[in-house]
Formats: sequence, structure tokens, C-alpha cells
Amino acid sequence: MPTKEDFHSFLRTRRSIRRFKTDPVPDSVLRDILHTATFAPSAHNRQPWRFIVVTDAAQSVKEKLANAMAVEFQRDLEKDNLPPDEITKRVNKSLERITSAPVVIILCVDMSEMDEYPDTHRKKAEYIIATQSTANAGMQVLLAAHAEGLGGVWVCSPMFAQEIVQEALEIPKTWEPQAMFLLGYPVEIPAVRGRKSIEEVMRWSQTSPDV
Repeated sequence: MPTKEDFHSFLRTRRSIRRFKTDPVPDSVLRDILHTATFAPSAHNRQPWRFIVVTDAAQSVKEKLANAMAVEFQRDLEKDNLPPDEITKRVNKSLERITSAPVVIILCVDMSEMDEYPDTHRKKAEYIIATQSTANAGMQVLLAAHAEGLGGVWVCSPMFAQEIVQEALEIPKTWEPQAMFLLGYPVEIPAVRGRKSIEEVMRWSQTSPDV
């Protein structure tokens, strides 16, 4: 029976993996990963997360996605006035990462079942809690993949090319891309990167003394 120390160790040993073996990931494993992801907490229990899964079996689809995102990425880098060589380097690296990953999962949020409000303040809050819920599911994807011996990395680039991603993958308009996960069996496990101390990121809330 795993101890609480085992669970803490498991959570702390997840790494962001960007280089994968060519071994395919079984569909049954992917289904188990996404099933676990759906047990994440969500606002009003509306479960607004949606997943688009692209594997090596649909390599042409993966390449279509990568190429479409590369065009948008290049435009953004050109707006930033980066040197042409640097732009080419970054775009090619992005293309290679996506096309070489055995599995690409696009994480989307769907607002169609969330509450609707007439005022801007509550509309904004409802959107935020829906995206927070979707992010919870995204973290579950990475942890479930870790449990299966897979590596993965969270990529935010779909946020900068939402319509491009929707068109390339023929995603319903109500499914708004939020992130992309690249998954596969890792070539190597990198060392843990530095973490801020607990003292830097935590503060005890002190109650006021009775008067």
C-alpha cells in the first residue's frame, strides 16, 4: 500500500518532457489518462474541459496543425522584429516538437454549459472559473501520464492562435483552445529545476487578538 510519502514523491517527480521515443502510446492508455483527467474539480461541476487527441495514426493532421501554428508564430515573431535567422530557428523548433511528439492533446474550454449573467463583472468571473476548472483537468492529464510512465509538457501556444487551431483540427467553435500537451515515452528524465522556498510563496494568516 503506497504511503503518503510515496504520493508526495510521485507528485514531486513529474517533469516537463520535450524529447520522446518513437514508441506509440496505446489508445487504451490515452483513454485512461483522459478518464482520470475528468475527475478534476470544476466550478458548478459543469466539467467545461474538452480534449482533442492527435496521435501518429493521424500524422497528416498533426502536420497540418503544426504548419498552421508555425505560420501564425512566424507572424508574431516578425512583429517583434526578431532577426530572420532567429525566427527561422524558433519556428523550426516548434514544428519539430509538435510533429515528433507521439501524442498531441489540445485542451479546450467550453462555456456553453456555464452560467450566463447580464453584467460584465460576473461574466468575467464565470469565464475565469471555467478556465481554472479546465486547467485543473490539464494538470490531471500530466499527472495521469506520469503514472503511466509517460512524459509530457504543457505548451501555451494555442492561446496565441485559437482560431488557427480550431480551423486546422475542425474543432467546434464553442471549444476554445487553451493549451497543448505533447506526450510520449521520455528519452530521458531531466533533473528537477529550482523551486522557490515555501517561505517565499506562503504566508500564514494571523487572526487579530481579542480586544
